[in-house]
Amino acid sequence: MDPTTRPRPGAAPDADIWCADLVRIFQVPTSSGPGIEVQALQGLNLRVDAGELVAVVGASGSGKSTLLSILSSLDRPTAGVAMVAGHDLLTMKEKERVGFRRRSVGFVWQQTSRNLFPYLTAAENVAASLAVTGTPRGPAARQARVSELLDLVQVGHCADRRPAEMSGGEQQRVAIAVGIANDPRVLLADEPTGELDDTTSAQVLEAMRTVNRERGITTLIVTHDPGVSDHVARTVQIRDGRTSTEVLRSTRVDEHGAEEHIAEEYAVLDRVGRLQLPDEFVAALDLRDRVRLALEPDHVQVRPGETADAAADASAEDRS
Repeated sequence: MDPTTRPRPGAAPDADIWCADLVRIFQVPTSSGPGIEVQALQGLNLRVDAGELVAVVGASGSGKSTLLSILSSLDRPTAGVAMVAGHDLLTMKEKERVGFRRRSVGFVWQQTSRNLFPYLTAAENVAASLAVTGTPRGPAARQARVSELLDLVQVGHCADRRPAEMSGGEQQRVAIAVGIANDPRVLLADEPTGELDDTTSAQVLEAMRTVNRERGITTLIVTHDPGVSDHVARTVQIRDGRTSTEVLRSTRVDEHGAEEHIAEEYAVLDRVGRLQLPDEFVAALDLRDRVRLALEPDHVQVRPGETADAAADASAEDRS
């Protein structure tokens, strides 16, 4: 979806993931008195519509892990709005929270130990997830469902293997099958390729694309690996606790009938008109302290301006 047509955060929350002005503040204790406040999310806005496959990318400390903890209901925001699959994560009570985790969302974590029981086979791990939701009813229907899910992510050959008998990529693909066993509206993945090599990572990401395409499950992948972006149509960059840029990828056919892959980068404009310029733009023009703005008929021009030191020197010369 083109960011110019995407509804603003203040619109009706009909998306599968919807965050508006999301804030999360942590109190960090100190040895010399009252703790200090650390603002991990600083008014973050994010919208993911039904059926989208989106990667959220950011460096360590950018706020992406805090965002995922909130979206998975493992943490609560300090302020703002966060809704997933129609659930208000700020006001959700404990009973609703349990139902939310069982039926509305699925999870794939970086550590296999969080995804799979080590003493169960792949088929038994998926069956255990089905048993929690109680569907489908009957052992035959449940076994058919287990086989269907393992085949979907191309690990049917691992049905009778325990995690220790599988490769890292096979374990993560089984974890995807476990994550979608409850037929969730939303699948959340935390660094699902963080412990894998490039080839195996590509296999895991293709399995997630298959699930998104064939099941229509809205999928959000949170990662520090920019290579994940090549496997999704939309990448959201987080910096300093806010969404900063988005990259949209599409395939077009040129006048000669050949396919070309297009990647377009957009800066994210919040509701008060703030945006973050990409680091490489700032570095290329040595933008510091402040910039010059000019409103043109169809665009805004941003040019290097005087630094604070240069302006102070100029003012001192004028006074002398």
